[in-house]
Amino acid sequence: MLHAFTGEPKSREELRDIIKDAADNKLLDQEALSIIEGAFDVSEQQVREIMVPRSHMVVVRVDDQPEAFLPKVIESGHSRFPVVGESADDIKGILLAKDLLPLILNGQQDFVLESILRPANIIPESKRLNVLLREFRENRYHMALVIDEYGGISGLVTIEDILEEIVGEIEDETDEDVEDTFIRQVSDNDFIIKALTPIEEFNQHFRADFSDDEFDTIGGILMRAFGHLPQRNEATEVNGYQFRVLYSDNRQIHLLRLTTPEPLSH
Repeated sequence: MLHAFTGEPKSREELRDIIKDAADNKLLDQEALSIIEGAFDVSEQQVREIMVPRSHMVVVRVDDQPEAFLPKVIESGHSRFPVVGESADDIKGILLAKDLLPLILNGQQDFVLESILRPANIIPESKRLNVLLREFRENRYHMALVIDEYGGISGLVTIEDILEEIVGEIEDETDEDVEDTFIRQVSDNDFIIKALTPIEEFNQHFRADFSDDEFDTIGGILMRAFGHLPQRNEATEVNGYQFRVLYSDNRQIHLLRLTTPEPLSH
């Protein structure tokens, strides 16, 4: 009971209790309490607990041309992308979206993706988050690729992932509401839309009358229209609307360019 007289905690649990008592007594607000508890949790967690799994990673192939990977970069809204060779385990480096600006401004002549890659940082799944956060800050990098016990890539983690464990969800100017990200206007009658756009929302936005009896999304209607899984740049017309595939993989359509029959005005 010595700590009862000295007021010094003898364990993490006792320290947590003291901090909670401080919050109960209005010495800390709830936001401060949440951040302190998040910092405690981070010191006890490993990378495997918060990493983005391999199946959800957005990667660029090192031999892709800009017209192949730019739609993927635009759709994801990420700032950093692992670049791979023959497989996801063959990591060539990290692509920073900002490094593509000269390409966009100056054209694609003699473009070599490998020439603008940054080194990839590889870490084990077992690394503790507080240690990784310190390495992120000291070495000034923001993404690490995670390997399993066999040396294969199992996922990735960013400094934002760790900070969100401490302070909660972080949103920036690119994190728009879901309803705003399905449809983006390019010109009077040209739009970039996600294939997962709900048919009801599409109809409301474009004053269209697509049926949602069989499908829930525009992607479903287009799969029926194509009759197969389309590749990039394949186009089709449905009810007077011109659709061109900007990005698809071996499972589904992701991103589309839409040309409406006439300019849209709200």
